[in-house]
Amino acid sequence: MEFRLDDEQRGLQGTVRRFCATRFPLERIAQRESPELDRSVWRELAELGAFGLLVPEADGGLGLGAIEAAIVCEQLAEHLARGPVLWSMLAARYAAGVASGARVAGGVECGNSDDDPILVEHAGDLDALVILRSDGVYWCERADLPPFHALSPLDPLTPIGRCAALPRGERVGDASEASNLRRMGTVLSAAMLLGVSSAALESARRFALEREQFGVPIGSFQAVQHLLADMYVRTALARSATHAAAAVLDDPVIGDPLRASAGAKLLAGEAALENARAAIQLHGGIGFTWEMLPNYLLKRAWVLENAFGNRDAHAFAISAAIEEALT
Repeated sequence: MEFRLDDEQRGLQGTVRRFCATRFPLERIAQRESPELDRSVWRELAELGAFGLLVPEADGGLGLGAIEAAIVCEQLAEHLARGPVLWSMLAARYAAGVASGARVAGGVECGNSDDDPILVEHAGDLDALVILRSDGVYWCERADLPPFHALSPLDPLTPIGRCAALPRGERVGDASEASNLRRMGTVLSAAMLLGVSSAALESARRFALEREQFGVPIGSFQAVQHLLADMYVRTALARSATHAAAAVLDDPVIGDPLRASAGAKLLAGEAALENARAAIQLHGGIGFTWEMLPNYLLKRAWVLENAFGNRDAHAFAISAAIEEALT
């Protein structure tokens, strides 16, 4: 299957990239640590249409597809944008105000049992919560949610809260819709990992051109060039798999949505984690320090790796699908 972005999709990509460059500048990444979401920037992002991409036009959305949503997620992740972007995209169809940015919606995946402690990203900023269970999609308003205990987050730009249990909530979708949302979430989280991978590659490339040893940029050293080449290949593979998976979700006739989404998450997760580690290695002794960008990229990659299934889970899903097809 050959897939290229069309002119409108490239225009969307460029628009979101320019917005992120001004609102989420990576050169001031440490200054963006805050326990609260910037609602004004969130509403500006909504004005671009980011949260209404998957909402049908009849319901006031843009009525676009997984490809456009993946493009937006990739750019937002590449600039380490704050907030439950992915979940708000998924949740916008269930309540007014989410697509417009007036309300912030988060989400969590659960089984049918709510007995275990629940971790919710951006818990303190949420106006509502989407819960994906095996038997359906459930919606909870803020007033119905229990209090959340703030925890020390792995990613300083992704605050997290814990509660003992969640209410059942209002059922707004059946098991089939929950499965479709998980698949969409898998592809969009792959797109965000792709964005992290791209940012790590660009961070390493710039440092390799600026940092000098023995009077020449370290990017002229063959070992560094090999490192950058590997980073590029991982990013290119992840981009191909992610865009293809988004195309399959939009038109399931051209492929298997389960295998495509699992493959995208697997490759994008590997690219983000390995590229972030490589960027830290290339930066040398300062690469792992708190204020350096590669530090934030690796932590965001760890968080996204566990969203909608990690690499091991998706590798097993692909294996099971292949085995089933051969029997």
